[in-house]
Amino acid sequence: MATEGGGKEMNEIKTQFTTREGLYKLLPHSEYSRPNRVPFNSQGSNPVRVSFVNLNDQSGNGDRLCFNVGRELYFYIYKGVRKAADLSKPIDKRIYKGTQPTCHDFNHLTATAESVSLLVGFSAGQVQLIDPIKKETSKLFNEERLIDKARVTCVKWVPGSESLFLVAHSSGNMYLYNVEHTCGTTAPHYQLLKQGESFAVHTCKSKSTRNPLLKWTVGEGALSEFAFSPDGKFLACVSQDGFLRVFNFDSVELHGTMKSYFGGLLCVCWSPDGKYIVTGGEDDLVTVWSFVDCRVIARGHGHKSWVSVVAFDPYTTSVEESDPMEFSGSDEDFQDLLHFGRDRANSTQSRLSKRNSTDSRPVSVTYRFGSVGQDTQLCLWDLTEDILFPHQPLSRARTHTNVMNATSPPAGSNGNSVTTPGNSVPPPLPRSNSLPHSAVSNAGSKSSVMDGAIASGVSKFATLSLHDRKERHHEKDHKRNHSMGHISSKSSDKLNLVTKTKTDPAKTLGTPLCPRMEDVPLLEPLICKKIAHERLTVLIFLEDCIVTACQEGFICTWGRPGKVVSFNP
Repeated sequence: MATEGGGKEMNEIKTQFTTREGLYKLLPHSEYSRPNRVPFNSQGSNPVRVSFVNLNDQSGNGDRLCFNVGRELYFYIYKGVRKAADLSKPIDKRIYKGTQPTCHDFNHLTATAESVSLLVGFSAGQVQLIDPIKKETSKLFNEERLIDKARVTCVKWVPGSESLFLVAHSSGNMYLYNVEHTCGTTAPHYQLLKQGESFAVHTCKSKSTRNPLLKWTVGEGALSEFAFSPDGKFLACVSQDGFLRVFNFDSVELHGTMKSYFGGLLCVCWSPDGKYIVTGGEDDLVTVWSFVDCRVIARGHGHKSWVSVVAFDPYTTSVEESDPMEFSGSDEDFQDLLHFGRDRANSTQSRLSKRNSTDSRPVSVTYRFGSVGQDTQLCLWDLTEDILFPHQPLSRARTHTNVMNATSPPAGSNGNSVTTPGNSVPPPLPRSNSLPHSAVSNAGSKSSVMDGAIASGVSKFATLSLHDRKERHHEKDHKRNHSMGHISSKSSDKLNLVTKTKTDPAKTLGTPLCPRMEDVPLLEPLICKKIAHERLTVLIFLEDCIVTACQEGFICTWGRPGKVVSFNP
């Protein structure tokens, strides 16, 4: 199925990759799938999803894994990098008729070695509460589909709650449930609680308390995913209408919004300290949005098709406590100063909070996040200080990113630049620090910077410029009529014709809701590797490993540097 090492074939599956912190390696013995390991026919099926829970049992092996494949749902002991997976012994296995599992979530608050609460959403709209340890099915919500008939796209327990959970549907509605309450035998009646721009929240009107407690109607089209902030106070939602909307969950107030560059948004995640949100979607980009400033601070370009999952890595997000300093050494020396130690997530979060709560800059920080997509590629990205704090007084040598002047033509354009009328030439925009420093050896020449950056980026990091993608959009792994390859600095008129919703894209492109490509820093991925035959649907960062899964039904473990345990399977 796969070959070792780097390889030069475009369709060759990579089984290892190297970053600054070391070598990540695929562990074949830790691959989970359906017990017979027969590849799953993914056509017309819902995405494979994976959920983890730790039961804190005395054996020291408390991790449990749940995943869905087609009509099947499996629950296993997860031994990660330590021991081979025994696929013949799932703790629980369920096969559903007439509907398929689409998503699931464990309640980490109530999990014990004897019992665990698992919510499962289905393609027909129902939500089931099961206990795969006791092998019980305790409740079925929306059983008669009186609340919502559309597919469940995301289900999550409300942080810190033993009984409340939130469910999103492809209808564009979200519902708040309490496991202690019933759903009733008739369709619920609603009363408006709060209304705002592109959203409305209703309460359930009934004599006795019943589910759902609240109904949220958000945006236009399907709700793709939502995510709670680390402190549980805010809720980020992404929709098929291309909008990220961030709400204060308790007060039901809209905190901020963002629009994709093109098409729908499919995935969303929060940084460990809640300061940044990353989204991905049908524009093939990852977009970094500042929660504090309510604005786009960077976009990442590396995928060749839709981005299906984004996730932060709390263990590789680095925090270095140091005094502010001027740095005048080489780029290699600067990289050596960066600390890529794997702090525990809670330690990282507290130190990140310290970094973001002061202006004296006692701590330097690099956020690591990853993305996977329908192009079967895994990308890792670093979000560094030159992107996060562009106005801080850094020395020229320390800000060692590639510099692209906004007046030089972006890749894929026809050479005509677009500047905002009435404004002078914008300042140079930083690109990510993942390209080699040789690409910016002549910072005074715009053409040499661009040529060097593009040449190095394409040859060394397998990322395609917009122009390259225009010529290659017919590739088998990119089956769409519209992609980033069709968008240049002059194509806004064509773009506006693609989707007509109540929010006209013509009114958002070039505004703070959706800055133009040349108006924000463009990140290049640290690594961009093809790791599967089918589209990727899962990316989870654990302390010892990274977990990915594809639509073929294989859940793979990638051991972190120095964490792989040698043993005989």
